[in-house]
Amino acid sequence: MGRNDALRAARLGKGWRTVEKAADALSMHGQQLLDDRHFTVSARTWRRWEGERPGWPNEETAIVIHDALGRWPEDLGFTTSPGWIRPEHHEEEKVKRREFGLVTAAALVPGPLARQHVDPALVSYFQEQLEGHYRADMLLGPHDLIGTVSAQYQLIDKLLRSAKGETRNGLLRVGAAYAALVGWLYQDAGDMQGASFWRGVTQEIAMRSRDPHLVGYSLVNQAQVRTDLGDGHAVIDLCEAALEDEQHLVPKVRIMARQQQAHGASLTNDRSVVDRLLDDADRLLPRVDDDLPWGNACRRTPGYLEVQRATCYGRLGLGREAGALWDQVLRGVPETARRDRGVYMARQATAAAAAGDPDQAVHIAWAVADIAVETRSARMRRELGTLHHAMRPWHDAPIGQDLAEALAPVIEGS
Repeated sequence: MGRNDALRAARLGKGWRTVEKAADALSMHGQQLLDDRHFTVSARTWRRWEGERPGWPNEETAIVIHDALGRWPEDLGFTTSPGWIRPEHHEEEKVKRREFGLVTAAALVPGPLARQHVDPALVSYFQEQLEGHYRADMLLGPHDLIGTVSAQYQLIDKLLRSAKGETRNGLLRVGAAYAALVGWLYQDAGDMQGASFWRGVTQEIAMRSRDPHLVGYSLVNQAQVRTDLGDGHAVIDLCEAALEDEQHLVPKVRIMARQQQAHGASLTNDRSVVDRLLDDADRLLPRVDDDLPWGNACRRTPGYLEVQRATCYGRLGLGREAGALWDQVLRGVPETARRDRGVYMARQATAAAAAGDPDQAVHIAWAVADIAVETRSARMRRELGTLHHAMRPWHDAPIGQDLAEALAPVIEGS
């Protein structure tokens, strides 16, 4: 089909049998759409559009053509103008910028602000609140907490501009923990741009605190984002940087860095390194005795290192080994930890599929789908996507249809 034939076909499809009729109809449509009684397209112009050199209409006319014919000029045989970006793309970018502005607002408050007295007891207050947020995260998932935790970080940032001495140091330390939690909530919600921004905030405030434990913790946080992006080598780089001066780190940070590095090793398909790193971390676990209010998953999460090993084994395609570990882990996870339990069960289902047991995989998927809808955890939806991929050999079988039915509410709610 020649270049001019696409526009001619669209004209005839609208019932505009002549170029004169088309020009009149488009002129009337444009006057109504733009609320501009002077908008006009002549028959001569339309005839040129259907010729061998149709040229390119101005942006206003392009919008009218799209609204009238349902297609943009570049899809109707026009010669695309250099630098042309569809207006709808401009709107998408505006929305994205507005959304990212909301993500960053709590961390980018301009100063200086009016000075105020900062009581040292506020450090303990924020530390106590932090533990409650960790518990709420396990129960609620990310969306209901992001606003609350971000607002508290913003308050900490405000207080930091007036605080002095050890009170300021304490606020820097707890502020880094709050920033890390906000980053985690965005990551769990599936917003990797927001997660990456807040991981950067965590690293900045950790560096300002000059606390080596927090600096190591912030690097592990950055590595978590890279794990979700599938960049194993970056994960390893960041964890090695965190462990560079590990004799000065508390055991908790050393455990976190090793287990995250194991995830990097699983992404680079190195089981022996996965096992070595997790075995090293396991030997350190009894030595965790600090009173730091952040990074306590290794104490708070039942079977913490078994969770990491099972996840790594699943990533390596070791279905039976991963499945046995998930059975063990899930016996210790309380029903109240809905979000974590759902993520683990989704990984257990994928392990069952990898081990050749699709019936068990789908049986688990039904329960996980309910939790995914309730918590709106993007991480859980991503795990269910991995399960769907692992079930490819059975997609055309009745069990594959059962899986599609189980996952339908999750897809509809995405």
